[in-house]
Amino acid sequence: MKLFFRRKSTEKLRLESYIRNLVKVIVIPLVLVIFFIAGIFFLYSQRYNSILKNVTTASEFNQNFKSDINLKMYYYVIESRYSIGLPAEDVKNAAEIAQSLLKTTTKKDSVTAITSVLNLCATLEDKMNQIALTDNYNEKQTQLENNIYVLTDLIQVYMYNYLYSEAARLNELQSTLTFQLELVFFGILLMVIVLLLILLSWSRRVSRRITEPIEALSRRVEVISSGDLTEQPAIEAGEIEVQALSNGVEQMVTHLNELIAKNKNEEIHRRNAELALLRAQINPHFLYNTLDTIIWLIETGDLEKSVQMVNSLSNFFRFSMNRGKDVITLEEEKKHILSYLEIQQIRYRDVMDYQIDIPGELGRYCLPKLTLQPLVENAIYHGIKLKRGKGKIEVTGRQEGDCIILTVSDNGAGMPTERLAELRRALRDDRVLGFGLRAIHKRLQLMFGDDYGIVDIFSTQGDGTQINVKIPKWLPGIEEEAS
Repeated sequence: MKLFFRRKSTEKLRLESYIRNLVKVIVIPLVLVIFFIAGIFFLYSQRYNSILKNVTTASEFNQNFKSDINLKMYYYVIESRYSIGLPAEDVKNAAEIAQSLLKTTTKKDSVTAITSVLNLCATLEDKMNQIALTDNYNEKQTQLENNIYVLTDLIQVYMYNYLYSEAARLNELQSTLTFQLELVFFGILLMVIVLLLILLSWSRRVSRRITEPIEALSRRVEVISSGDLTEQPAIEAGEIEVQALSNGVEQMVTHLNELIAKNKNEEIHRRNAELALLRAQINPHFLYNTLDTIIWLIETGDLEKSVQMVNSLSNFFRFSMNRGKDVITLEEEKKHILSYLEIQQIRYRDVMDYQIDIPGELGRYCLPKLTLQPLVENAIYHGIKLKRGKGKIEVTGRQEGDCIILTVSDNGAGMPTERLAELRRALRDDRVLGFGLRAIHKRLQLMFGDDYGIVDIFSTQGDGTQINVKIPKWLPGIEEEAS
């Protein structure tokens, strides 16, 4: 057993192997003992049942066999009106009982007794037939006294001897079984004591082998939970599961460090994207053109439109800055693009018309600022301005389960099939193509997950473009809690 433990201590095993070995140490001896006890009980049960059956069968022998046969033969000899003939059937029944006992009897004395009964029954039957063939009354009386009475007496004596012999054998068998059961009990007790000593010794070894690396792993996890993500070598353990757990913890630390670095990079990219978008909105050309338009309106005396344009420009920049907040409500984004479209419609009054249809109940949900306005700007400069005649921009919103689908569409110049496929691949593969679209898509995915962002682009050259944006129903309270 020592060699077994020493050999195993140098190997890495599964906890299942320890449990299986433990079961073997306990179960195999117990199973052997159970089979041994069951074998003893089965053997003695077979012998006991056989003897008991013999005694029971012998008990079926008519205890009044002698008196019944003697009386019936006496009536037969004196030719009494009570006579029913020779009692051959009684003798035959006794012989059948003796014959069945002879098949299952093994003890020598019992075999001798039952064989004698069987032979005497045959002789008795012969003597009864001899009387039946005798005509002289005196000779019949002589045969009755010298043969019949003697044979029935012997048959009964031998049957009693058989019963006594089998009963004594039952008592002997019971005493033997009791003695052997006592030996088995003390043997089991001794084996249990030995097994307990073995299990105690093994349990100490196993517990040290398992608990020591687990305690070290627990201390390691406490260090990690305190915020120390310094990478360390994995703890050496004898069990495959504990070793795998330690390796997994260290791999988790490595992945955490990688994720932290990745999140930092993504946050930098997101801030850069937001800054670039913000700079794009404070476009000097847009500002100069707008101011020139205001001056021109004032010079032409159209003070109402000039005031409207100044108000829209003020609102546009106020919503762009939004007091430094990164997230605004959909209602605020709607006002932002409305201010932008009001300015552009005054500038391109003969070229552009617009329609905004975002239900009021969706206005309380949040999204990153500058999500829709760049799409509207793309629709104007890459769609409407390149179209001959007056174009229209539509901005719509609808609920779809727990999400909101925002759509910016125009009936402008559209784009070729190759360019559309290129844009779709760029969004899907996260490649740089069209800074505005990619920045919007990336910001939405960083904030909400990969299921959100620009979900599709539809465009036909000469018929316009449609861009669908998917965001969750995200309330301001949730946004503040996440921040």
